[in-house]
Amino acid sequence: MDLSYILNQLAEERENYYNAVSPPIYQTSNFAFNDVNALRTALQDESKTFLYSRGKNPTTEILEKKLAALDGAEDALVFASGVAAVAIPVIAILKSGDHVICVRKPYSWTNKLFTNLLPRYGVTCTMVDGTRTENFENALQLNTKLIFLESPNTFTYELQDLKAVATLAKSKGILTMIDNSYCTPLLQKPIEMGIDLSMQTMTKYIGGHSDAVGGVVCGSKTLIKKIFEADYLNIGAAVSPFNAFLFLRGLRTLELRVNRSCESAAMLAGFFENHKRVLKTYYPFVNSFPQRELAMKQMKKGGGLFTLALDATSPDQIENFCNSLKRFLLAVSWGGHESLAFPVCATIPKENFDPSNFEHKLVRFYIGLEDPEILKEDILQALENEFK
Repeated sequence: MDLSYILNQLAEERENYYNAVSPPIYQTSNFAFNDVNALRTALQDESKTFLYSRGKNPTTEILEKKLAALDGAEDALVFASGVAAVAIPVIAILKSGDHVICVRKPYSWTNKLFTNLLPRYGVTCTMVDGTRTENFENALQLNTKLIFLESPNTFTYELQDLKAVATLAKSKGILTMIDNSYCTPLLQKPIEMGIDLSMQTMTKYIGGHSDAVGGVVCGSKTLIKKIFEADYLNIGAAVSPFNAFLFLRGLRTLELRVNRSCESAAMLAGFFENHKRVLKTYYPFVNSFPQRELAMKQMKKGGGLFTLALDATSPDQIENFCNSLKRFLLAVSWGGHESLAFPVCATIPKENFDPSNFEHKLVRFYIGLEDPEILKEDILQALENEFK
């Protein structure tokens, strides 16, 4: 199934809605039935019919079919946020007494899920350096039920060898799940490498316009049905039909936007790799990246984010640099049309800044759809202003 067909035609049965080019928004909370027996059948299994939009809705179903096909998965389930697409599948899989292995430095709310929330309910977690597969094996316990990956992560871009981890997990009967938000299925297909569940935030590249929040998890029909029936319906984190429509709109230009973002980011990361005021450039495809070979093996392109470690001795220098940027918005997230900058020092009190801590000097850039030459000049002028 080719990418163009998935983005523009798959699951769009236009004869069912007056041959409208864009799928309609089924803005309804409820669905009616012709007789009691039909209602009874729907109540017995909400995964097979439209009963209540907390579960299934025709607009979201089109979106799910497209996203499953993009990932090469049997099925998909969409959520009201990316963090819901992490938390609800994990909660559906685990029970009190289970153990999880998670990579170090995951997305902040994933970290809080495993270190704050789940321990309250008897689930333990071991964080490991995921750059070495043997670290996962060494962390295994008899009660390990899940290995959670994020490859690359979204600040310093450490990777895991997905095929190797999947092989290890399957040999022990352990499920694997990955946050694939950095790559999207366009750049990396974890399902094809043996990962059981692949999630991504739809807020970023899928939406593409910074105007809708959502998430998706893809996997086998059996696993998706288990998540749907076990906790998806109970927690009630369904994406709205209107936001599903916005994500369908975003899919039309996904390939164009991701390619543009990747090409511009690769150019800029390569340019600043050896700049005199940059201590280190983090990007999966630059020559100095320690896992470059694995990145090029697993990923089609390097992605739209890169990070610079500035040669700064105070938070004021980093703040001067960021405040001098004219073409970048200071914001979290990524994946929209606009370019963004996010300094680590914004996450800590100024008095806690440690000039010997490399990570305190990091500034992450997301490269949007603007002219990369203009963005390069903007970063250059801000570097000049940093030491004033």
